[in-house]
Amino acid sequence: MAFGANELRVLRRALAIALHPASLSDEDVQDCLRLAGALDEAVREADRLRAFLLADLARYRDALPAAAGGYLGLLQDALAAGYQPVPEDLVALRGLRGTPTGAALLDRCRAVAEQSVRARLAGRSAAPLPRTRLLAIAGGRAPASDEPPKPKQPEPSRDPLERPMPKPSEVFPPRRRPEPPREQRAAG
Repeated sequence: MAFGANELRVLRRALAIALHPASLSDEDVQDCLRLAGALDEAVREADRLRAFLLADLARYRDALPAAAGGYLGLLQDALAAGYQPVPEDLVALRGLRGTPTGAALLDRCRAVAEQSVRARLAGRSAAPLPRTRLLAIAGGRAPASDEPPKPKQPEPSRDPLERPMPKPSEVFPPRRRPEPPREQRAAG
């Protein structure tokens, strides 16, 4: 995840406020809420990308043995990103163990699967804990009167030309196999 200069400025201010709590201006609160929203959107986008890549991996696995090269490459990338192989991956790799890459990935997936099972049996979770959403910022401005403070809603800051982030399925449409040409039959 990369931050822009403005986001880094807001993050630096938020960290300084966390270290030295003080009363915040409305602008600081809004900037922090926008940054939290941007981080949440980045996490959602990463989740969508992960789901897309896992679906792509399953499509390649279903197309084996014809798609062996693509499947092995995607599986290597997924394992490097922390993917836990499923039983279908082990079955597919057993069929591809005749290739050096397939044999190496089968050994690696067996080791990862065994480690995951041992962790579950030991009561430890192999999956990372979900990220909690930022709900409040300490050191906010105190209400001016005796009435309870009203929660502020972040304002959408979209430029007229700004478009929402496309989904992976919109960027990479599903591959379709070409239809074979229809046979022309001569009447006669």
